[in-house]
Amino acid sequence: MGTAQQNAPEPGLRERKKQATRTALSLAALRLASERGWEAVRVEDIAAAAGVSARTFNNYFASKEEAVLATGADRAERVRVALRARPSEEPLWDALSQALTSALEESPAVEPGIVLRARLTLAHSQLAAEQMRFETTMAAVLAAEIARRTGTDAEHDLYPRLAATLALTTTRLAFEHWVAGGSDASALDAVRQALRRVRIDP
Repeated sequence: MGTAQQNAPEPGLRERKKQATRTALSLAALRLASERGWEAVRVEDIAAAAGVSARTFNNYFASKEEAVLATGADRAERVRVALRARPSEEPLWDALSQALTSALEESPAVEPGIVLRARLTLAHSQLAAEQMRFETTMAAVLAAEIARRTGTDAEHDLYPRLAATLALTTTRLAFEHWVAGGSDASALDAVRQALRRVRIDP
């Protein structure tokens, strides 16, 4: 395991409580969407289901779309940490693929609504747009880590952003294809296969 990951400080009590509230709101949004349908879910309903006020909801999220995708957005940091922990001599695309699939492998335990989230995103344009905004932010995070690893400049070199964007898009499309029943493989295998097919190296 990499030194950066080993030396990362444990979050304080306040930060853990904030994270717990974010997760509770996100899961409440998913649960209500499953029970009532996406269009019938209001911010006030999500807040009440999570045991907080609508004002508290607004302190965390700007919309119900953002709340639903929140735990997916949190996964960006897990991918970045996983990528930094990969051996320095490992080819970049291999390291990136391992980082992405390891985060997805954790998801069923960490994010019980991952499949529902994907189905909602496929069905509703507002969520699809929020997903694109999330991927843009995540691509920037990963591009910075790729640039550090490859000794390139994320601001001026194309490769870090290209590799990050291609890897994220491939992962999402492969997972969505699996959710829609387009693959007999497991979700992880479907993603791994897709990442191998589009491999790019510096």
